[in-house]
Amino acid sequence: MRILVAEDDTDTAEFIRRGLRELGHNVVLVENGLDAIHLLSTEQLDVAILDRMLPELDGLSIVRRVRAAGIEVPILLLTALGRIEDRVSGLEAGGDDYLLKPFAFSELAARVNALARRKPLQQEPTRLEHRGLIMDLLKRQVLRDGAVVQLQPREFRILEELMREEGKVVTRTMLLERVWNYHFDPQTNIVDTHISRLRFKLNEGGKPDLIETIRGVGYQMAADA
Repeated sequence: MRILVAEDDTDTAEFIRRGLRELGHNVVLVENGLDAIHLLSTEQLDVAILDRMLPELDGLSIVRRVRAAGIEVPILLLTALGRIEDRVSGLEAGGDDYLLKPFAFSELAARVNALARRKPLQQEPTRLEHRGLIMDLLKRQVLRDGAVVQLQPREFRILEELMREEGKVVTRTMLLERVWNYHFDPQTNIVDTHISRLRFKLNEGGKPDLIETIRGVGYQMAADA
């Protein structure tokens, strides 16, 4: 992969460059924000690693500018700022991941590989359809047979996961992780309760059920009749 590293601390920059090169990557190293944004705008890159506190142009400003220009290179932000609001601001600006200093190189490498595996944002569908059910991801709107279905945010996310995985079973564990960000079993029926509410709204007026329960496993969108 061709990876941009924008880091003004010489020791940190060399640590990252040496490690990535040992893994076989082509590393382009810059020390300030203006050089970073120039390369992001003119070069073909697979991943960018940006220090948040760069001279001349900081990491957040770089991210905002490249995203406004439609550049969707996956970006990993590095920072010594550990507050939740700092991490949130980085992600909301358009960053894809956030890593606190000091860090282990193995974690950096794993995060870079994960970012490289992601599909570019422009390839992600913005509209999902299934048997008269339409989900507009940009407008955050769901229609069934032309009628608007009013969903709560978590109901929308559950339906999105099911429609994205059309033809596959989505387990309760997967829904807990993706919708609630739970990486443990809360020992409640929270998933089933939300599925029940979602079904009620989708099936209003006696419409056929579009969600199929796979007993003991999870749920999937019902196959075409």
